Amino acid sequence: MNRLEVIGTGLSGLVGSRIVELNPDIVFSDISLETGVNILDRKQLEQFFKKHPQANTVIHLAAFTDTNAAWEQRGDKSGLCYQLNVTGTQNVINLCREQGKYLVVISTDYVFDGQKIGKYTEKDMPRPLEWYGQTKAMAEKLVLDSGLLASIVRIAFPYRASFGPKVDLVRKIIGKLQNNEPVTMFTDQITTPTFIDDIALGLRFIIDKKPNDVYHLVGSSSQSPFEMAKKVAETFNLDTNLVKPSSLEDYLHTPNARPFARNLALSNNKFVSEFGFTPRSLSSGLEELRRQLAFLPSPRS
Repeated sequence: MNRLEVIGTGLSGLVGSRIVELNPDIVFSDISLETGVNILDRKQLEQFFKKHPQANTVIHLAAFTDTNAAWEQRGDKSGLCYQLNVTGTQNVINLCREQGKYLVVISTDYVFDGQKIGKYTEKDMPRPLEWYGQTKAMAEKLVLDSGLLASIVRIAFPYRASFGPKVDLVRKIIGKLQNNEPVTMFTDQITTPTFIDDIALGLRFIIDKKPNDVYHLVGSSSQSPFEMAKKVAETFNLDTNLVKPSSLEDYLHTPNARPFARNLALSNNKFVSEFGFTPRSLSSGLEELRRQLAFLPSPRS
């Protein structure tokens, strides 16, 4: 029996590598600079696709995700952020269309402006505030306008137990608290942290069922970054007094402030309803993170 084959872009990254780890029965073929394929090089991309004719699904994760660096490139279509997030996505779309492959594009909560009261659903129109979110919204539109059988899967604030090349927000908080360093977080913003294992497992439903839709594959709870950091401290038995409050409102009035969405609460109800898979809340995600890290807290003095 032939194993399922999937082409992926960005499979060596924070999220992509965990997708590979938790789906061992899938043969993944990675498009990346490490494998000698640049998604901005049409010829290289085409040759790679032709080498994998049995792979009928493509997961497109590769993106420019440094939001601060993206803001410095705002409006620049020759910049790497636009090139990777928009031009690169168009190249992948073109090859999927030509070779009849199903496409899954990973997007972000940053496509929303944060003005909504309540949780964003898939029916809400993207209105991004800053350049990273704008380029991801452009990529989404390319997919929706392509006529391809494809799904857009939005994720938010991903975290995991271990990934050497990049430290996610949760592990940054843990590291600072373990070093008795203060952690200052906004109290007047709402985010939806997502345990990456749930993204990796949830995407399997998309790969298998091949829907043609938009989904929020995000955690099951939303809270302020300040509340999140407090929960991290509590879960890992670290000093909650080191978690200090700050104000997004105050930050936005500082010189050269980058735009931030106030409310990035996303609903995963549609995903749960259609696939019967419920991503963890922050509390349960952190407990699983602690288990995986086999974290043994030192007794408090």
